[in-house]
Amino acid sequence: MLILLPPSEGKSTPRRGKPLALGGLSFPGLTAARERALAALVELCGVDPELAARTLGLGTTQIDEVRRNHHLPASPTARADAIYTGVLYDALDLASLDSAARRRASRSLAITSSLFGLVRPGDRIPSYRLAGGVNLPGIGVVSAHWRDVLDPVVREAAGNGLVVDLRSTTYAAFWRPAPDLARKVATVRVLQQVGDERKVVSHFNKATKGRLVRALLESGASPGTPGRLADHIAALGWKVELHEPGSTRQQLDVVVEEV
Repeated sequence: MLILLPPSEGKSTPRRGKPLALGGLSFPGLTAARERALAALVELCGVDPELAARTLGLGTTQIDEVRRNHHLPASPTARADAIYTGVLYDALDLASLDSAARRRASRSLAITSSLFGLVRPGDRIPSYRLAGGVNLPGIGVVSAHWRDVLDPVVREAAGNGLVVDLRSTTYAAFWRPAPDLARKVATVRVLQQVGDERKVVSHFNKATKGRLVRALLESGASPGTPGRLADHIAALGWKVELHEPGSTRQQLDVVVEEV
């Protein structure tokens, strides 16, 4: 089973650690694309910091983020699961899992990254600032840059197993499954039930996804189809609804009423 997670826009910044080694990251088939994205970001942030900030969607008080991007090749790194922070990752809390669940996380989780395409939790990366919708001079829109190269990598990582997609809309654009994978891809959406109305609430959605992934890792199960995944999520105590298969994936709605 391959579980695709979104990154977090907020990140911790390591004070010490080895510099970035692209060749040492998981998914080596992405190395060339990573080199192009890194070079484009470093160049952008080294020429005109104010222009770079506008391009990256940052405010005038965030120029330090631009300068940090410019020095990424020499910046200290830490494990990706320590770099990415925020509601989903706080709820997932990988560091507190038992050793068996952490091993499953290292095998099963892949985090979508605007700068690195996909990374495993144990990959050492620096703190960076780059959103998926940015039009980066030299490579174009970040999501399109990765869309061209991620398909064979995701297929290889998933093997014959199920792909569980928990990415947000921006990062779902990095890789869209082809129709031949439709029966092997389950897209999980979290909806909050308030009276008769259901809606997506960002904080609620992220926290529930983090807890759901944690429960899957702790359970040790590896369902092979969207239907079996839905059954397993229900057995773990969630209300889940499985929709009719689409042309490229099958959607599961996890319906919750409270955090």
